[in-house]
Amino acid sequence: MSKENYDTKLPVLENVPLDVVKAPTTPVDTMLQEAENLFIWAQEDKKELKGKGLNWKQFVLDLPIRTGACRYAQAVWMKERYSKEEAAKAWREESPKAYEFRNDLLADLRFAFRKRPDLLARVRAITDGEGDADMIQDLMDISVLGKANIPELEAINYDLTRLDLAAQQSDDLAELLAKANGATLDNSKAKDIRDRAYTHLKEAIDEIRETGKYVFRKNPERYKGYISRYKRK
Repeated sequence: MSKENYDTKLPVLENVPLDVVKAPTTPVDTMLQEAENLFIWAQEDKKELKGKGLNWKQFVLDLPIRTGACRYAQAVWMKERYSKEEAAKAWREESPKAYEFRNDLLADLRFAFRKRPDLLARVRAITDGEGDADMIQDLMDISVLGKANIPELEAINYDLTRLDLAAQQSDDLAELLAKANGATLDNSKAKDIRDRAYTHLKEAIDEIRETGKYVFRKNPERYKGYISRYKRK
């Protein structure tokens, strides 16, 4: 049901005013369980809560839908978050090897083209620049330059499959770096929607709790059901 709740609520979530969107201050899994508990608890007090102006349809009947939407939004964000963290870890492991491979390929071309000043000039051009993105582009440039000058490479009995590997690594590393770069960003679409879903859920919880605490301020047995156990700790 969470996916259906999410799909139902997505237009609402996207229209939550930016100035009211808040990141969770309570662990999301805790908030979700407290919402489930609150929905059940409030059923017994329907008459009293409605009597003090609580919009039963907007906040109580809608609470399970808001809860499901938030649960799904949280799952989507966690999946994206961990995939980015995994990519960042993989990049840290793979990039040193990629730099070494790039440097080896450049040494191969310098030797193969040692009697061709025009080609050596192109190799020097490839070495210009620095950084991860430049290294990734270097691998593709090396592959293209090498494949355009096969005779010089065959003359040194060069393993031409290394050129294919360079092109493939360039593509793979570009994708990996893009994912890894997202690991430090905290403003992804998935997180934004999760925060909106949390805010939307908290709105209903707060309305129900505030009304319940007022109505049952002199009745400890019913009052306790409108208090967050997490915050009470």
